[in-house]
Formats: sequence, structure tokens, C-alpha cells
Amino acid sequence: MSRLKIVVVGGGFGGLNAVASLRKCNVDITLIDRRNFHLFQPLLYQVATGGLSPANIASPLRSILSRQKNALVLLGEVTGFDIPNKQILIQETRVPFDILIVAAGSQTSYLGHPEWEKLAPGLKSIEDATEIRRRVLTAFETAEKLGDNNKYPSLMTFVIVGGGPTGVELAGAISELAHTTLRNDFRNINPEHTRIILVEGHEYLLPNMPVKLSENAKASLQKMKVEVLNKHRVQEIHSDHVLLENSLTHEKHRIDTNNIIWAAGVHGAPIGEKLAKDLGITLDRGGRIPVQNDCTIAGHPDIFVIGDLAAMTNEVGKPLPGVAQVAMQQGHYVAQKIRAKVDQKSFDPPFHYFDKGNMATIGRAKAVVDMHWIQFSGWFAWVAWLFVHITYLIQFQNRILVMSQWAWNYFTRNRSARLITGDAAQHPQLIAQLSEKTDPLADSQAKNQ
Repeated sequence: MSRLKIVVVGGGFGGLNAVASLRKCNVDITLIDRRNFHLFQPLLYQVATGGLSPANIASPLRSILSRQKNALVLLGEVTGFDIPNKQILIQETRVPFDILIVAAGSQTSYLGHPEWEKLAPGLKSIEDATEIRRRVLTAFETAEKLGDNNKYPSLMTFVIVGGGPTGVELAGAISELAHTTLRNDFRNINPEHTRIILVEGHEYLLPNMPVKLSENAKASLQKMKVEVLNKHRVQEIHSDHVLLENSLTHEKHRIDTNNIIWAAGVHGAPIGEKLAKDLGITLDRGGRIPVQNDCTIAGHPDIFVIGDLAAMTNEVGKPLPGVAQVAMQQGHYVAQKIRAKVDQKSFDPPFHYFDKGNMATIGRAKAVVDMHWIQFSGWFAWVAWLFVHITYLIQFQNRILVMSQWAWNYFTRNRSARLITGDAAQHPQLIAQLSEKTDPLADSQAKNQ
């Protein structure tokens, strides 16, 4: 019997765990990804706020799999599927498979308003993180250039849409950046006057956590001078303001801001549409592919979909969350099925997701942890959050780098990765007014005399 050809699309948590779990299996694996690295997405917000550098949370796929001789890595974007002939298309290249595992992940969803993407960047990639970092830091630089943050308060007003873990973590990190790290770095403005607003449509922040922890997270953010607007939904986003609506009173609320960050939703990766079209199936509302309880597509026992792209329910019919631990467990489960097939053994139990709990960090020595059998917050929750995230980083060198950077940040309250990359010319209409209305350098010199 010839060796099975396993093709895995996506080097995220699900795909990489499937490949690693097959390292001793008598199969040939091809891992295809449009990026040459595995990204630890839970720490992207720290790149976006200058706490970590991109290389701290990314690991080259070839380095990760260099010792796994049955694994081949191909860099490229899947452009189509030839299901009858069991082939993957990467432009003009065809890659044959006996078993296909699609773990392509998800992308930011703007809830039917794609025009908002340019105005309110999401946080799903390294490029997203560096773009947010550029916008955040450039906002302060532009205010310094204009000489008086009170003249243009929208420059130092940040609106974060979405009160899930990403939104909460971003709000806390931007607050620490403004009120602590940058406090003494400017002469014409006071970063402590920064206004940070977190908008959430539900009654509570962190909707998937117990109410007690949600309220604790809200109280901690408010102590950090973050304004929390629950039961508010975005109606319009413009370059200089956002329009909100109170879901109870339907009252409209305009906030003048040049800085909007989107953390409100995700949608299945575009590759899901291609696969669904070729298979003649319908995606769910979130752009995900419906799968059976063994992670396969109905009628296609040799095609698995795992991670954020898979629409699967648990034993009581509740959709599985789009989190890393789901993808990792699914990757391991699919590998077990493949090993059983290679060994000509039976492996029929359905996939069972073991929920280890949820956690979110809010700021320095502040976090919330829900392990179901116990919930806690504060310093111990923060230490638990640190330990878990260090443990799940793929490579040892990343763990050392992140631990070192976190220790430096903790003791110095500094964020050393505050680099503005890309085009720094933000808010050109305000900068143009500078030559007409004020001379910030002269104002600064006058203040110092």
C-alpha cells in the first residue's frame, strides 16, 4: 500500500497541530500557507501597542517542521480545488492529495459594511497590527506637531469597537501606553489627556464569560480611564467621527475621532467560498463550512475542515467558539483518524471539545480567568494568563524573547517596540492647518522661557 498523501491548507493552530501529530505516521504531508510563518494571534494586540515586535510572536514554518521528515512546506495561496481528481491548485501548480485538511482560519468581518475596513482596521494579521501601531503612534505625533491637543481632541480620542477579549486587551494596552509609557515623551501635548472609548453591543463586556468577571473587567478598565459603552452599536464610521446608537433608547451618539479600531467580528476565510462552490454546499452566516461531528464534510469523508473555518456544534447543539484551543484539539483529532486509517484500525468516536476555560488580560497585573470550576481575577489571574500564553508559544526562542520583553515592560513600564512603519502622513487636513494657525515649535519655546 502506497503512503497516503495528506495536504494541509493553513499553518495556524489547527493545521500545525494536525501536521505535528502525524510526525511519526507513515504518510507524506504537504503544508500549504500563503505566509511562511505561524502567527500567535492572541498576542497581536501587544504588537499593535508597541509591547512586542512581530518576530516575537511569529515562527517560520520551515524552522518549526525542519526535523519532521515526512512534512513538506509550500509557500503559496490556494486558488482552487479539483475535487474529482483530488488536487489542490496553487496558481498553475497542482498538488495531489488522498486526504485534505482545510484549516485556513478567518478574517475580520465588518458586518455588511466593507467600506469601513479602510477607516477602522481589524486585528488578524501582522500587517493589521503594524497598521494599528502606526495609526496610534502617529496620532500622538500629529497632535504634538499641531502643538495643542485641546484644539483637536479627535486626534487623541480612540474608539475600539467590540468588547470581546481583543477589544478589552487593546483598550487596556492603549490606556497604559498613553497614561504611563508616553507620559513624559512629549512637550506640546499631555498624553494623559487621551480619551479611550470601548464600544460593546451586548449588556456586558466579554460576553462568553460569567457576569461577575465581565463586571470586574469593566471596573478595571474604568479605573484605567477607559470609557465603556455597553448596549451601543455602530451605525456609521467616517474619517473624523463614529455614530453610535443606544440599543435600548435608540438615541444616536456622535464621537469625534480620527482613530477607530475594529474588534467586533470575524468571517470565514475566502478559501471557504471556493471550496463550498466546488462541493456545492452552502456556507453559514459567518462564512464557515458546515462539518459533521468527525470534522468531515457530508459526502466527502476524505475532506476535513477544522478551526475558525469549520461550523460545528457540540453535544447540546451550541456552536463551538472560534478560539485556538478548538482548532488545536480538532487538529489532533483529525490526526488520530488518519493514523487509524493508516494502521487499518477503527476510530469512530465523534470529536469532543474539552473547554479548558477562557481568559483575558486587561493591563498590568490585571486579568480575568474563567476555568468553569473556578473564576478569579487580579494579579493571580494575570500570572495565569502569562503562563498559559508563554506555554502555547510554538518555539522556545519565542518564549525567551517574550518573557524577556514582558519582564522589561513590567519593571520599566516601557514599550520598546514603538516603531512607526509605513506612511506616517496621517490626518493631512489637520497638518495643513498648522502653517496657517500656529507655530508649535515657537509655542513650545515660549512655554520653556
